[in-house]
Amino acid sequence: MRVMSRSAFLLATACGLVIAGIVHIATVLAIPRFSEGDAFTRARASETLDHPLRIHGLAGGPPAAGGAWLPNPDPAVSVGVCSYDLDDGPMRVSAQSGSLMLSVSMHSRRGAFYAVTDQAAVRGGLDLVVMTRAQYDEALANDVAGEVTRDVRIIAPARRGFAVVRVIAALPSERAAADAAVQAVSCTIDSPAEPTGDEAGSGKS
Repeated sequence: MRVMSRSAFLLATACGLVIAGIVHIATVLAIPRFSEGDAFTRARASETLDHPLRIHGLAGGPPAAGGAWLPNPDPAVSVGVCSYDLDDGPMRVSAQSGSLMLSVSMHSRRGAFYAVTDQAAVRGGLDLVVMTRAQYDEALANDVAGEVTRDVRIIAPARRGFAVVRVIAALPSERAAADAAVQAVSCTIDSPAEPTGDEAGSGKS
């Protein structure tokens, strides 16, 4: 049985370290490319929009931004996404119920944390407000006693995330309507209420 010489052992060890180093460097350099391709990062392109960013349409038109997001998209479901950063304020997702089934789900990096369909609409409208715990407490403090709000307030587990809007087209003739229903959803930032004239005047010295 031959015993590996000391020089051969050192050479093999050095080669192994070099290969490991090359693999490590290649992995580090590839991280930005992979991270830019994940759904969470790609959804941020919708932060400047007031409606969902189209990621899978049914009736043709321009391709989804950034290419196909879904490996096996459902041919009967139109999909859009609204990204949010709660440092800018609570995000409000508003939709009107119609003849086509609509659903909205909220996602953080860890996955979905809330989902609802238009069956929960109040008087034909669905208003979801995603917020932090502090923003939720502030909203409760500002509620008028005896006044009922139809807002569905959702406390997010993280400040960044996105909403996914889906509309089902049961028939081929409904595909264009499904795409339009996704784009008709509103995604906006809830800004603090503007002070009234009396409130503004009371702050003057």
